[in-house]
Amino acid sequence: MRIKLAILSFFITTLSFSQTIKSPEEFLGYKIGTQFSRHADVVAYFKHVAENSEWVTYTEYGKTNERRPLTYAIVTTPQNQNNIENIRLNQLKNAGLESGSASPDKAIVWLSYNVHGNEASSTEASMITLYELITNKKEWLENTVVIIDPCINPDGRDRYANWYNKVKATPYDTNPDAEEHNEPWPGGRANHYLFDLNRDWAWATQVETRQRLKVYNSWMPHIHVDFHEQGINEPYYFAPAAEPFHSIITPFQRNFQTLIGKNHAKYFDQNGWLFFTRERFDLLYPSYGDTYPTYTGSMGMTYEQAGGGSAGLGIKKSDGSILTLVDRVAHHFTTGISTVEMASANIEKLNTEFAKYFNDANVKYKNFTLSGEKDHLQALIDLLDVHGIQYTFSESGKSTGYNYTTGKQETLTYDEAINISTDQPKGKLVHVLFEPEAALSTPLTYDITAWSLPYAYGLNAVANTKPATGGTFKSKMPMLNTLSKTAPGYLSKWNSMTDAKFLSALLQAAIKVRFSEKEFVIDGITYPAGTLIITRSDNNVLENFDDVLIQIANKFNRTLTPASTSFASSGPDFGSPYVKLINKPRIAVFMGEQTSSLSYGATWQFFEQQLEYPITSIAVSEADRVNWSDYDVLVMPNGRYKLSENTLSQLKSWVRTGGNLIAVDGALKLFADTEDFNLKTVKFESPKSKDSITSKLISYADREMDSSKSLISGSIFKTDVDSTHPLAFGYENTYYSLKIGDDAYSLLDKGYNVAYLNDDPQSTSGFAGNEALNKLKNSLIFGVEPIGRGTITYMVDDPLFRAFWENGKLFFANALFINNPNNYRK
Repeated sequence: MRIKLAILSFFITTLSFSQTIKSPEEFLGYKIGTQFSRHADVVAYFKHVAENSEWVTYTEYGKTNERRPLTYAIVTTPQNQNNIENIRLNQLKNAGLESGSASPDKAIVWLSYNVHGNEASSTEASMITLYELITNKKEWLENTVVIIDPCINPDGRDRYANWYNKVKATPYDTNPDAEEHNEPWPGGRANHYLFDLNRDWAWATQVETRQRLKVYNSWMPHIHVDFHEQGINEPYYFAPAAEPFHSIITPFQRNFQTLIGKNHAKYFDQNGWLFFTRERFDLLYPSYGDTYPTYTGSMGMTYEQAGGGSAGLGIKKSDGSILTLVDRVAHHFTTGISTVEMASANIEKLNTEFAKYFNDANVKYKNFTLSGEKDHLQALIDLLDVHGIQYTFSESGKSTGYNYTTGKQETLTYDEAINISTDQPKGKLVHVLFEPEAALSTPLTYDITAWSLPYAYGLNAVANTKPATGGTFKSKMPMLNTLSKTAPGYLSKWNSMTDAKFLSALLQAAIKVRFSEKEFVIDGITYPAGTLIITRSDNNVLENFDDVLIQIANKFNRTLTPASTSFASSGPDFGSPYVKLINKPRIAVFMGEQTSSLSYGATWQFFEQQLEYPITSIAVSEADRVNWSDYDVLVMPNGRYKLSENTLSQLKSWVRTGGNLIAVDGALKLFADTEDFNLKTVKFESPKSKDSITSKLISYADREMDSSKSLISGSIFKTDVDSTHPLAFGYENTYYSLKIGDDAYSLLDKGYNVAYLNDDPQSTSGFAGNEALNKLKNSLIFGVEPIGRGTITYMVDDPLFRAFWENGKLFFANALFINNPNNYRK
């Protein structure tokens, strides 16, 4: 009788459940794959399921820049839901991130959808996956917790979906020439600030990333899948990944990827769907949605479906077949479900190997010691805090190991330093982020091959093969400046982005600021060129000058040194012609079709979120109508510029009359090798082989590898710096630059070569082919060409690239505020 009653109860419960929970099609009113769902509708569906099911909890973990919710669902049995906090803590204990003994018996699977907004099929698949798990795959949820983030990039997705829904034909047009297959600039791939969120996991520069990492690191899943799309003619891609694999990845992580891939293959073969594995998508660069989870113990994987922004609801492929959104959703749904199936079937192994990943300290370097400018150290500490990486402080000490500056085994002496040990739960992530150079099994990678944080943050560092001893934790103490109304002026340093942010705030508060072009001594203290000087005489009309200045300085934790006199015992006095007034610049930035959306986005975000300084963004197509005399600075982000003769003529005239033009990366090509400008591209021809026949007979299979001789795949180069030039104020005589490509320009004959490579350029970290190195001999990195009363600043390497190269940002700030011809007008 009890069995019959149990069966009857189960039948009634199931019937009630099926009547309450609507399928995505029932809820939305259309079959998934026949429309692009708005983000709000996706959120509404997930809420509907969570409100009507004990199997799902749904939470908002943040908001985007455009105020769209960032959300995730936890999908598992009601029993597991009631015990979910213990399950989560068990996972963290197993990783050593929480104290206490661990007894994990569940698998944690995290499925991340739609990181690129116009790769929109996966969010549609997330809704079907949710429904399938709680209706037909319940048995897997007995021992598995599935976390679903239905849309990592809501702003980008809605930018794409709203555009497509607006322009598509009815019925949709499969002709690739149709408007609905040709997305306008900037496309929906990136977020609000046009950042690629799939390359921001480690650098955490975007609000979406920082909010997501709080949740992700509170779970530390066994498996993380990042769903993507690629070209329309490509078969589906899933793990195992391609070489190079980072050496820190364990054999189990590699082998389990293969097991998952074979399970996917079973279903794809049954359906007659093509796929490929072990090609193109490697596991090296640490800021991807597959690598960052991998370096934190997970099984990080990328799944790539044909489609992207050009596919729409359906498009004709090169073979004549039609790729539909329905197809794309089905493929992503299948790999997602297959992943959960494999997790559920391998609970014990996943938990055992997960613990081993964190317990195995078999890494080359045991500790990294870093010293240098306190603001640079603080910026790095802020990043470490985001990732939950532990560190300690040391004072007045020495550390011996691999010296990042010399490339040799040497001792670093410091007054204050931070130590970051690899003997901590996230020690392997530490090793990946800080190691001098990642080993490469092949130079043919999908992204950059160098990112070492000591170089990125401009710090002195040594990597030790032995653990550090001692050290304490020290919190940041706020700076509290005091008034000195008898001082003729205040002095403040200039060598970090925080100093630039401070200057930005002063200028916007109508406080006048000067800087010195030369070193000077006042009150027995030596101040380097670039030091900010805020005089009482410049600001005598400003009410409560001292109070406002002190308030802003305290906000940015800046130390103001009151000067007892404006008379320098050495160097220029406050009234010297070498002490320049910084005029508040009116800044324009080019955007639109001829610019790289990523480069423009990084520039836009730099001004709004980092420097907090207003700009006017101007579409290149509208440049002819602009009155350029309204602006002091024009920034040209990386791009492929083809300005009209009228626009180019206007800009030349504007520069000659005092304009400050800053050209970045590809923008330099507009000025190179022309009569009006001094910039020249390097003319380099590959040396002929001793046996020309041999060079012609390189096999087809070896051609791709042979091409790597001219390749620079995101490498770090040590450059020489003229630190006496205003563009380099705040820097010493060397700078480590991240070079993305092999574009090279000769040293300027007429102008200033501020940062440059000498006749023996060497990659400090990352891959650079021999022919590419030869091309870079005696080449420009940053230079300034005076033209009339104005200047053009050439930035061959983009210091704002992906917003993580912290040490390059002051060059950009110098170009805006310090090396500005408007400061030199009487």
